[in-house]
Amino acid sequence: MDRLAFNASAAIAESRTAQHMVNNELANVSTPGFKRSFESAMQSVTAVGAGFASRIQPKSLNVDTIIMTAGIALIATGNDMDIAMNDKAVLAVTGNDGTIGYTRRGDLRVNSKGVLETGNGHAVRGQSGGTITIPPGFKVVINTDGAIYSDNPSNVGVAKPVLIDRLMLRDAEGVRLSRRVDGLFGIEGQPNGTELPDTKALLTVNPKCLEGSNVNALSVMVRLMDLSRSFEMNVNVIKQSKDSDESGATMMRNS
Repeated sequence: MDRLAFNASAAIAESRTAQHMVNNELANVSTPGFKRSFESAMQSVTAVGAGFASRIQPKSLNVDTIIMTAGIALIATGNDMDIAMNDKAVLAVTGNDGTIGYTRRGDLRVNSKGVLETGNGHAVRGQSGGTITIPPGFKVVINTDGAIYSDNPSNVGVAKPVLIDRLMLRDAEGVRLSRRVDGLFGIEGQPNGTELPDTKALLTVNPKCLEGSNVNALSVMVRLMDLSRSFEMNVNVIKQSKDSDESGATMMRNS
């Protein structure tokens, strides 16, 4: 009887990975440029340890590979600082550990130090690899080829915008990306900071637009309900095995 409870409790413990992934996706339904990962799956393994030789328990198998779904709806914002990357282009930024990382998030802004960054605070890298600095008070315009122009709105008359830098865009076509701890994309199986090669491909962006998340809220809610029912079922199995064990013990006492 304890094997039944053992397997049920192991299933509850291992399902936490799938729950974390579902909760993460649900929390990022409205995050610009968010990409969901492959779902976790369960596999059967033999329990190791004294007395466990004949026990098989479920174990969570998590393959966190970014799904670069094409055809995501674009959100027109009218903001000069917003961009949506076309095809499978990714934007190079600086991660929390100081290494280069990649993102599809295009809600850009200029921080108090004049550095161009994403909405979650990662500094955007320019074509040369360094950070992009915008002069204070200047208006920023981003072209479809990733070129960043700026002009001083206080100038009298028609002023020609000045080229500040170009966004470092890289082609992720055919590259398996995984999610880093800081939420950025990295090359699967490679250490943080490993750069995507410059394929010289013509990469473009859509100005004044944001790419939506590729998470389907309805499907995520359905998976969340399935996980909840699975949790309840395993808890009931443990309770029923406990009741059966107590009933057997009572019959032995009465006999």
